[in-house]
Amino acid sequence: MDFLKWAISPWGQRVPIHIAWFLIWVAVIAGFLFFIVHATYLRYFAKPKEFQSSGSPLIAARIPEHVPRHSLTARLFHWIMAASMFTLLFTAFLPKVGMPFDWVTYHWIAGSVLTVSILFHIVHASFFMDFWSIWPDKIDLRDAFRRTLRFLGKPEPPPDKFAKYPLENKLYHAAIMAAGLSLVVTGVFMMFRVRTIFFPRNPYLFSDMTWGMMYVLHGLAGVGLIALIMVHVYFGLRPEKRPITKSMIFGWMSRDFYLKEHDPQRWPVESPISSPASKGEAPEGLRDAG
Repeated sequence: MDFLKWAISPWGQRVPIHIAWFLIWVAVIAGFLFFIVHATYLRYFAKPKEFQSSGSPLIAARIPEHVPRHSLTARLFHWIMAASMFTLLFTAFLPKVGMPFDWVTYHWIAGSVLTVSILFHIVHASFFMDFWSIWPDKIDLRDAFRRTLRFLGKPEPPPDKFAKYPLENKLYHAAIMAAGLSLVVTGVFMMFRVRTIFFPRNPYLFSDMTWGMMYVLHGLAGVGLIALIMVHVYFGLRPEKRPITKSMIFGWMSRDFYLKEHDPQRWPVESPISSPASKGEAPEGLRDAG
């Protein structure tokens, strides 16, 4: 079974033109298999979370009742990006599974929105947020090693509590970033093959082989995005993750959840104005989370 579709160019060259569309169902099935395996593991095999104690009662007492996690700007970016990604997936793949409609215009408009939102996010994250908070650090890698050994029954100390983003969030961010950037870069060039408001149509910008490889990469990133989004929605709906989902709607999470899952030393937050912290009594390291 060939994973690519091929054609013969006017010059007799065999070139790829797109992925095989059965890969759509491979991605969907892979997403559902992940749901089943993960839910079964949590239900029957997972042990209760255990962390090393972190912080002092004094720090815990000064944590605000509502811990700020996502700014309004970050939340708007997230939901705009989500809407554009869903539109891209529906317009790209529904015609391939038996629901034909005039999708090209909707697709490139959604792609343009996604491109602008990602460019904005790069600037916003680089200059107005803690850029490195979403990337794995040495503690994340050490704790992942500890969790693996503890899962295998080896005597290892418990891991530390999480920073603002657990390791699995950071790894997911890297995966979605790779898929998203692949879609954006190839999609921008592919817009030269259709009529848009941005630049004249020029299907001869690249050779047939280059166009074909670009379509293949675009398609692979698209089907990969199907599975990634399914996993993202699955975790967003799980009971133990709902406080994180709620924070993407309202911008904050509860103090109890913060203290249960996160280390105030790794993710310090700002105390409310009325707290003793505003009078200069905050312990060292207690600051704005950004």
